Amino acid sequence: MNFEQIFKNNEKWIAEKTQQNPSFFQDLSKGQKPEILYIGCSDSRVTAEDLMGAQPGELFIHRNIANMVVSIDLNVMSVINYAVTHLKVQHVVVCGHYECGGVKASLQPLDMGILNPWLRNIRDVYRTHQKELDAIANEQKKFDRLVELNVEEQCINVIKTAAVQKAYKERGLTVQGWVFDMRTGKLIDLKIDFPQTLSHIMKIYNLE
Repeated sequence: MNFEQIFKNNEKWIAEKTQQNPSFFQDLSKGQKPEILYIGCSDSRVTAEDLMGAQPGELFIHRNIANMVVSIDLNVMSVINYAVTHLKVQHVVVCGHYECGGVKASLQPLDMGILNPWLRNIRDVYRTHQKELDAIANEQKKFDRLVELNVEEQCINVIKTAAVQKAYKERGLTVQGWVFDMRTGKLIDLKIDFPQTLSHIMKIYNLE
């Protein structure tokens, strides 16, 4: 994309927003109160606002390779803490996508340099669910299923955090697991049983 075109697009966007609502930017500058924390993949083809039809101020967003929630990653942990404790979001969504390059890379026995420790977290998801995944003969279906299982495991990692457990008790915060199918454009709800998962997790990871 041409940088000059980007600034032209920005001017056009400003004009459209102020035409619809003359106080749009004044209102925007007063603060944010999003209801959803969205944790997604950094893939350039997967933009949260577009696929959800969200407007500025409606989503608090964190993106990284393969939508991971790793306990020693201070970036994602800080985002979760700030969104849940200070912004008081009502929902945390972990959204993966089919054809994820990070998940695909984890399936290949290659030395990826600095990416190795990051991809190891996805390989651990495979190891945890190896029996189910090895029973899938079709490589595409196996790839898709690992994407789904990775989302589920990252939701569990979200649930392990103290801030999320506290918010669940205090105001009924929920954790959702979704997958974006870029082959059709559809969002798929994995329908994770949040209360049941939480009850199992808190037997070991109860921080409240």
